[in-house]
Amino acid sequence: MEKIDFCKAEKVKGEEYQMEEKKINQQSRVAESEIIIDSVQPYRENYQMRMLKNNRIPGLLRVSGCGMEGASRYYYHTGHSQSLETYYKNKDIRAEEILKLTRQFLSVMEKMKDYITVIGGGLAGSEAAYQIAKQGIKVKLYEMKPEKFSPAHSNKNLAEIVCSNSFKSNLLTNACGLLKEELRKLDSLLIKVADETSVAAGQALAVDRDIFSQKVTDIINENPLIEVINKEITDIKQMAEDGIVIIATGPLTSDGLAKQISELTGEDKLYFYDAAAPIVSKESIDFNIAFYGDRYSQEKKKDETIEEWKERIEKQKGKEQSYINLPMNQEEYEKFWNELVNAEVVTLHDFEKKEIFEGCMPVEIMAKRGVDTLRFGPLKPVGFDDPRTAKRPYALVQLRQDDKQASIYNLVGFQTNLKFGEQKRVFSMIPGLENAEFVKYGVMHRNTYINSSNLLDETYNLKSNTNIYFAGQITGVEGYVESISSGLVAALNACARYKNVQGENNKKEIQSVTKEAELKEILQIAKNAKIIFSENTVIGALAKYISTPNKKFQPMNANFGILPELEGKKIKDKKERYMKLAERSLKEFKS
Repeated sequence: MEKIDFCKAEKVKGEEYQMEEKKINQQSRVAESEIIIDSVQPYRENYQMRMLKNNRIPGLLRVSGCGMEGASRYYYHTGHSQSLETYYKNKDIRAEEILKLTRQFLSVMEKMKDYITVIGGGLAGSEAAYQIAKQGIKVKLYEMKPEKFSPAHSNKNLAEIVCSNSFKSNLLTNACGLLKEELRKLDSLLIKVADETSVAAGQALAVDRDIFSQKVTDIINENPLIEVINKEITDIKQMAEDGIVIIATGPLTSDGLAKQISELTGEDKLYFYDAAAPIVSKESIDFNIAFYGDRYSQEKKKDETIEEWKERIEKQKGKEQSYINLPMNQEEYEKFWNELVNAEVVTLHDFEKKEIFEGCMPVEIMAKRGVDTLRFGPLKPVGFDDPRTAKRPYALVQLRQDDKQASIYNLVGFQTNLKFGEQKRVFSMIPGLENAEFVKYGVMHRNTYINSSNLLDETYNLKSNTNIYFAGQITGVEGYVESISSGLVAALNACARYKNVQGENNKKEIQSVTKEAELKEILQIAKNAKIIFSENTVIGALAKYISTPNKKFQPMNANFGILPELEGKKIKDKKERYMKLAERSLKEFKS
């Protein structure tokens, strides 16, 4: 029988003829007792394939494979196998033979695991899945939406942004800005998409949240190495026994999975409360009061006359700048403050620990700390002059663009747990929002995170189970960019461990994994496979923070306080000092 070498066949015939030829030859090969399986994954001739090619274990298939147009084809030689029934037909089977065969079979099956599991399709999970696939490894990405939604989610897409649409500052003198630059150098998918879907936000990076999540979803779904499975996972124990798992379920982890994570880690789950700000339509804002402008850019310059300043401000009116600003005088502010601190809030469950994270504190709780707290916080008027009075306002509310079309804006710093009716009543007291249309009200939700300082190492690997990694806000890194960074670090380390298990980085040429000593050697190499970023980088400093034992562990944003101090004489100027820290970090990536 004439055979066709599929590995070297040229694509010169018509599609119809090729399909018929393929069918005939597949039938011929079946007659020859061969099963053919095609895979979209690039073919790799590693120790595993060489072992299977030479396999002579009775009852197990001999396998061979080859590359074909960037994909793979595998041949399972069924005709040369011998069943256990036939092998032991005329002889007794001994206990040690059963044990030996079982060990051989389990060892082979363990090494045949050809994908990494990621649970959670948020920012961290999406980044992790992309980074794994980029390494040529298949991914099973589990996301419970749209089968089930958390209390804070409403969009069926991956990488949904729940709270603010801001990824914070782009400046290198800001720790989050530096972290974004580090991630750009590491080819972060989500930071790239954020840059591509950005909206005006001054020196910050803000995105159209719907376009952002849709684009991430499309890229993930189009990747042939990523399989998205819309299913809620409540049992991770078996998954972790079968292969490598990254848990990136976020702070909104479902109760069932959170309970199992708690059992798995042996620690009580921790949680705090997070809140989102309301969003209003632009057309409902009163621009007789509101004005465009970024902090300090709109302020009257010392060398400007009143006329020159007013002329410059007038020119700015026609430009879609980053922020819409709503100035308040003392009387307006004090009336608003009084109603805010006395407004009705949504009651939290009594059994839940009412712990609030400082970075997302509800505006009404912040206001109760003192009448001037908001004026020195989210409502600070520094860097602005009211076009109507040419003076700095007593307080100032900022609105940030929330979509690409600049049709909706969120109230900056107005995360809240007020009842919806109270939000409408109280926030409409802000000058310029008297007739505001609230497209979306602020909500408060419980966030879950594990005690990472006791449980994880610097690779986000669970110390008690090297097959499990965590990523995202469930680890205690607080913020969008921080979550993305943890997903990237966990993914790179999961890949390193996977490749070591597969033997790619083993210096010794392993012909068989049936010997106990050799199997231990492989597993030891895999255990030691780690990619740890320098603590001089923000991405490395965050990983060190979450993995350093701390009795009072709290979620942490990117900040320069977690980086080691500069050598030499201390630089007093904060901006200069931060720039030096940024330069030191970026040198790490050059090297």
